[in-house]
Amino acid sequence: MFGSAVVYIGLVVAAAGLATVIRPLRRLGVATRRRGLGIAATGVGLACIGLFLPSTESRVTRKTTRLDEYIPVWQFREFHTIEVAAPPRAVFEAIKKVRADEIVFFRALTWIRRGGQEGSEGILNAGSRRPLIDVATSSGFVRLAEDVPQELVIGTVVAAPRGYRGKLTPQVFQKPLPPGFAIAAMNFLVTPIGSNRSLVSTETRVFANSPAARRRFAVYWRLIYPGSALIRRMWLRAVQQRATG
Repeated sequence: MFGSAVVYIGLVVAAAGLATVIRPLRRLGVATRRRGLGIAATGVGLACIGLFLPSTESRVTRKTTRLDEYIPVWQFREFHTIEVAAPPRAVFEAIKKVRADEIVFFRALTWIRRGGQEGSEGILNAGSRRPLIDVATSSGFVRLAEDVPQELVIGTVVAAPRGYRGKLTPQVFQKPLPPGFAIAAMNFLVTPIGSNRSLVSTETRVFANSPAARRRFAVYWRLIYPGSALIRRMWLRAVQQRATG
């Protein structure tokens, strides 16, 4: 998250600098276009620093969830929670049934992610007929665990060595892989917190098993993190609305 923040602060500074190249702002101390170019260059440099910051590795000390079993070590992570006024079983059913059109901004953000191009149905081009979890697990993701009504875990390979043609199965996440892989898993965890109330969390972890894969994925992750985080939050709200509606 820190690296992504640095990237976007840099991009904002760069945009502000370019704006003052077009129209210098003497009141802000940017009296010349050359100074504006300097600000823009500083912003670009800051964004590059954010993109290429080293990624630190984390690991679980004690496995308490199914996600811990499949991704016990990671370099990239996001985590979000929401409280839902519904019992765990109703919440779990809502998680399995939420569609893409129920998630605010999902279609807009995934349209940006795929560059506005159409294609076959998948997690970045989900329709409104099938639950999003079903779309994911039929187009590049595999269901790793489904412990009703507590935890659902899905996973995918986000990077692989050139020429890799292996089949995606849960075993891919439980065995050593050749260098060059980055694997990702996401869970929904439902915890009862009182009478007919649940705490719902979603966590995404990515593990890259070589320095080169880690550097490549870091650039991608830091660019898409804000949109990804917004999708996860809106996804939880869609679960909340479906479970309580």
